[in-house]
Amino acid sequence: MDAIQIKELNKHFNGVAAIDNLSVVFEQGKITGIVGPNGSGKTTLTNVLSGMIAFDSGTIAIREKQRQKKETASSTARCGITRTFQEVRLFEQLTVLDNILVVLTERSVGGSLFERHSEGHDKKAQAVLVRVGLWEKRNQLAHNLSYGQRKLLEIARALAMTHADGIGKGINTFLFDEPFAGLFPEMIKTITSIIKELKREGKTVIVIEHNMQLIRELCDHLIVLDSGKLLAQGTPEEVLERREVIEAYLGE
Repeated sequence: MDAIQIKELNKHFNGVAAIDNLSVVFEQGKITGIVGPNGSGKTTLTNVLSGMIAFDSGTIAIREKQRQKKETASSTARCGITRTFQEVRLFEQLTVLDNILVVLTERSVGGSLFERHSEGHDKKAQAVLVRVGLWEKRNQLAHNLSYGQRKLLEIARALAMTHADGIGKGINTFLFDEPFAGLFPEMIKTITSIIKELKREGKTVIVIEHNMQLIRELCDHLIVLDSGKLLAQGTPEEVLERREVIEAYLGE
């Protein structure tokens, strides 16, 4: 079964096609990379898949269930998708630990701060923060973290969705929008390890990334977009040698 199947997808902004008649499949349990020049439609596609914006026409099936055009991010999460963002989004005035507890309990920010959590929630939060190497920072406010630590916390929040009350067991697909940008090698190593672990767990991972070495190392399948259209797809080794990809993406 495919994790996500997209057919003839279209999305326009002010008459300009950001996604143009796109048909692609994201295979269950595989790591798929999405690359392309700026403005190629990568982030728009991720925003559509995660329910941040509606699409105009076409179909999206998530594990064979049809997505509606105007489904929200919360309903998309219930279909099994969670994500990170190119620009990190955290609850800046909450501690690292509370940023995770908000996800686990599906409560409001106020609920996370002032309601008592179960021992199970606390243990799950600890496990996630240990996994990304932030347990020692659990009592720091999010806005006091370094840039790399903030990215790790956002990834931890995505991982915590698999344990969230009510929807956690259904989380199957992770969308990572430029997870390695601006990071030191040690943090890149940590995130690479997490993505590989997700694959071993049978999860589907979609990665938008500009670092071709990481794409070659991580991805089973690669999709190249250009002006909202599918330019090429296949294994990274095959795709990155194609002349049209080199011309469009590498500018040669």
